[in-house]
Amino acid sequence: MKGLSVRRQFSIMTERRNYSHRSFYLYADNHRLFAQFIDPAFGDSEKPPSTLIFLHEGLGSIAQWGDFPVCLSIMTGLPALVYERWGYGNSDALNIPRTARYLHDEALISLPDVLEQANINDAILIGHSDGGSIALIFAASHRDRVRGVITEAAHVFVEDVTINGIRQAVDLFYTTDLRDRLYKYHKGNTDSLFRAWADTWLAPSFRNWNIEEYLSQITCPVLAIQGEKDEYGTHAQIKSIVRQVAGPAEGLMIPNCGHVPHHQARERVLNEMGRFIRFLVHSNGN
Repeated sequence: MKGLSVRRQFSIMTERRNYSHRSFYLYADNHRLFAQFIDPAFGDSEKPPSTLIFLHEGLGSIAQWGDFPVCLSIMTGLPALVYERWGYGNSDALNIPRTARYLHDEALISLPDVLEQANINDAILIGHSDGGSIALIFAASHRDRVRGVITEAAHVFVEDVTINGIRQAVDLFYTTDLRDRLYKYHKGNTDSLFRAWADTWLAPSFRNWNIEEYLSQITCPVLAIQGEKDEYGTHAQIKSIVRQVAGPAEGLMIPNCGHVPHHQARERVLNEMGRFIRFLVHSNGN
């Protein structure tokens, strides 16, 4: 299929591949979470070497990934688990205030429960924004369960551009159709999750939030991706990740791309992620 676009390749692969795609609920940290599992080798008896775990952004959901997880799963031949964290999409609504450690709680309490319920012991984490930060914390704390990490627009500390971007998002939420667009994905969770996200990041006490202490504990390979025009972070985030992780690490800055590389630079990101995942599988992550 040389010379064809990734989207056309994906169309051809889905026509040829008998894959399954199912939705279900699981429980993590006493909350019901909505999830989907993609099996690109449906009917095959051979156990896959690893599973892709997609961790969405701070205002994200399963649907907001689009068909990206299916495409990457089919491209790599690996199954994928995509789920919505507490307070998002079709998962249980938030019923208590968030704390400054909400990303730590997701990485250290909820995600281990998710993988346990899904019977996944060998994971490749793909985290976008908040999801990228969660992936890094988990990889540092559960090194025996992670084959590799891919981050998109992850934060390891708070920057001025981050705060400014969130302030602009708050203004857009109340003055444009942003709330209606988010409601399409989050329904009754929309207002609570947006306020929890914005209020947490804009709190003065959160300005010193920093997870760089975890980076030196990450021994698996890491691919850190960011758009050069990211509205919420600068290249300093990638530089910090690549410089401080203990395992092999590479950074990728994508020109003319904002905060959502898997949509804004889809073909480039699919190719880069596919290459990295093939390396992880064939080298056993070493």
